Amino acid sequence: MQVFSPAQCFGYVAFVLGTTAFLQKKDKRLKFFNGVQSIAYAIHFAMLGVPPASTSSAISSVRSLLSIKFRSPWLAAFFISLNVAFGLAIAKHPSGWIPIVGTSVATYAVFCLKGIPMRVGFFIGTVCWLTNNILSGSIGGTALELVIGSANLSTMARLILDLKKQNRERIAPPPEVELEA
Repeated sequence: MQVFSPAQCFGYVAFVLGTTAFLQKKDKRLKFFNGVQSIAYAIHFAMLGVPPASTSSAISSVRSLLSIKFRSPWLAAFFISLNVAFGLAIAKHPSGWIPIVGTSVATYAVFCLKGIPMRVGFFIGTVCWLTNNILSGSIGGTALELVIGSANLSTMARLILDLKKQNRERIAPPPEVELEA
């Protein structure tokens, strides 16, 4: 396996874009960077000769970019169906279904969830993609999923802390005001 082959270099580009995506606290920015990262991933897996992962990544790109403007269970169902249909046509081994499952879970998350629940769905997808990348020999992809899994967990923790802080501020008694006599 060549560390700096053109295929692996696209994986490294996906690594940078994916890491950037999952450090975002704003859902729209996460979706945008995730969509762009998925384009690099699609090229990466096509060059590695892993059609199910390449196709799932291409579908993910369109899905993520559309989800910036639209939230719809119907779009989720469409993209999940599209992903499964391509999986039926392309996946030759059970391992080919791993990225399809990961993409399907993330598709539901991106169209039907927001905030922390959306990121939990992405984390489940990350575990699937990590497994796929190890099996595929994807260096950048493996590094990407390890880092974005960590970044995603970190961002979820920051969001939880933000919520706790907002709740404390909302229920805190008002500061005492001294009245002049």
